[in-house]
Order: sequence, then C-alpha cells, then structure tokens
Amino acid sequence: MARTHLDQYDRKILALLQTDARLTNNDLSERVNLSPSQCSRRRQRLEDEGLIRAYRAVLDRDRLGFPLVNVISVTLATHNRDNARRFAELVSRLPEVQEAYALTGEMDYLIKVVTPDLKSLSQFVNDVLLPHEAVQHVKTAIVLETLKESSALPI
Repeated sequence: MARTHLDQYDRKILALLQTDARLTNNDLSERVNLSPSQCSRRRQRLEDEGLIRAYRAVLDRDRLGFPLVNVISVTLATHNRDNARRFAELVSRLPEVQEAYALTGEMDYLIKVVTPDLKSLSQFVNDVLLPHEAVQHVKTAIVLETLKESSALPI
C-alpha cells in the first residue's frame, strides 16, 4: 500500500490525537499553530483517508475485572487455507482475545487474551481453543508485569 504524504502539521495533529483523542479543533489549533477550521479540514481528511481509523477509550482492565493478561501461541493441526480461515473466525468472535497475529516460525499464531482469573484461563484454553478442529497445540504464558502497553505509532 502506498504511503500517504503527510506534512509537519498532519504529523503533529496525528501525534496529538493518538495521545488524546478528545482534543477539540481549538485545542489542536493552539498546539500546531493553524486555525481551528484548518485543523478541522485536516482532521476530516485524515479520517476520510483512513489514517485515523477510530477513536477509543482506554479502559482500566484491572478495575474492570480482567487482571490476567495471557499470551498464547497456537499451532494449527494442518496448514491449509480452511484451517487458517476457521481459526481466524474463532478468534474474531472471542471477546477475551485482544490481539491475534499470524506468524512465521515455530508457531502459527500468537494471541493476547485477558481473563479474570486462572480458572477462566483454563476454561478458555481447555473448552474453547483445544477442542477447536483447526488447533493442534497451544502454549500459554501468563504475563507477570506489563512494562509497556501502547498503541501509539512513532510519528
């Protein structure tokens, strides 16, 4: 995919919005030295071009009852398009799965899963992942400490 040309103002707007998506066009104008209407037009263009895909709230998972972060590697039973599709469909509908990546190397997929406790993790692995027809092997790691958690890009 071709990279979109961004000038210094676009980059500054993106950097500010990924830090605080609630910034108004007036707030942006003060920080990037453009008028609020120019900031509004630029923001709209960045949204229309898909560079800004969504605005989200970052929730406190501990306080909401999901203190356990788990990284699970998955190996498929057979490497073919149907198994890959079936596994992708499975993870796409599981709310516990926050991120899922297809990989090269020893494992086929790496998924990040949040659970309230070890019992829930065990049920997730034993009742959801392992019985699935596409899955051959699962390896689970429990995160002891989160050193960095960010979706910000280095703009």
